[in-house]
Amino acid sequence: MDTRNIGLRNIEVADTKISSIDGENGKLIYRGYDILGLVNNSTFEETAYLLLFGELPNTEALTNFTARLRNARHLPDSIIKCLQVRNRKANPMDVLQSCVSELPDFDSSMQSDLKEDNMERSIVLISKIPGIVAAWDRTRRGLEIVAPSDKGSHASNFLYMLRGTIPKEEESKVFDISLILHAEHSFNASTFAAREIASTRSHMYASIGGALGALSGELHGGANVQVMKMLLEIGDPDKAELWVRNKLDKGGRVMGMGHAVYKTTDPRAEVLATLSRIVSKQTGTKWFDITERVEKETKRYMLEHQKHPIYPNVDLYSASLYYSMGIPLDLNTSIFAISRISGWCAHVIEEKFAEAAPKPALYRPKALYVGRYCGPMGCEYIPINNRTS
Repeated sequence: MDTRNIGLRNIEVADTKISSIDGENGKLIYRGYDILGLVNNSTFEETAYLLLFGELPNTEALTNFTARLRNARHLPDSIIKCLQVRNRKANPMDVLQSCVSELPDFDSSMQSDLKEDNMERSIVLISKIPGIVAAWDRTRRGLEIVAPSDKGSHASNFLYMLRGTIPKEEESKVFDISLILHAEHSFNASTFAAREIASTRSHMYASIGGALGALSGELHGGANVQVMKMLLEIGDPDKAELWVRNKLDKGGRVMGMGHAVYKTTDPRAEVLATLSRIVSKQTGTKWFDITERVEKETKRYMLEHQKHPIYPNVDLYSASLYYSMGIPLDLNTSIFAISRISGWCAHVIEEKFAEAAPKPALYRPKALYVGRYCGPMGCEYIPINNRTS
């Protein structure tokens, strides 16, 4: 089958300066910087600045950017009230998406679509999405909402708002690295959704609302939830190999293994595996051990039966990492959004204010019609009383 008919795979639809993926060699680049270099040396705040502004900040610029993020953390009272009357069983991603759709009500510059206004909206979204996720989790559990701190990193503040206690520095750093790893990944489904909406000249919040909808699907942002459900079903490291063999013998799929772009190890997966191992050892949990055995058995099975290698993707070890940190399973996709919002906003701004020659006004791909065909004049309309079937 023509690959153009399978989800636009390998079809170049736009230029971007934001990120690059080398699937053959397992490389991920943000604005020219290798992801591993950022993980080892940067912070999420600095990485978000890089994605939005295109360059790493100096000390003054980063201090100013961090202050703007902190100042925008508080949620409007009306959003908090909406959370408090929401059905406690509502899906966290549905709650997040609906809250983002309310943010234009509090944007005094909504009539302007200038670049600086969209930069400010990006800061608002990056700052407030963690607060929405944490506030909803505490609300649904009958706990008092924790107001954000005016101190601490982006990562540590989220953990504080989620739990009500100040996290250890080591744990905040682990979460900070996770945010860097998930911040951007080129034209994935949610990013493309955001850019497609932005191409219609919809505002930033509408674009992000669409990205959240795309992220919520189990084949995209919801994949790590499915991974954790798999680990819970396996339940014991000694049962992992048999579970994998039974799954694959029946033609099933092991979630967290394989990627649409990477033909070798996803560099993010390697880092997350290391973090998961460390946190699992510290907390005395079994989830890393199960995950590692799932990876090894899936690799072995695919080489033996399918004659081709398979590698873990970003979802495999992020699931066990977050679960070992005590983060509720159904918040995994929302946490993905806490990070990816930085990349989404960068792409919306690039879509709206590309330096190169502008594209057509909006995305309008062509479909190949394969439906009913009755000749050049179309099918004859038959009145309903004369139809036999």
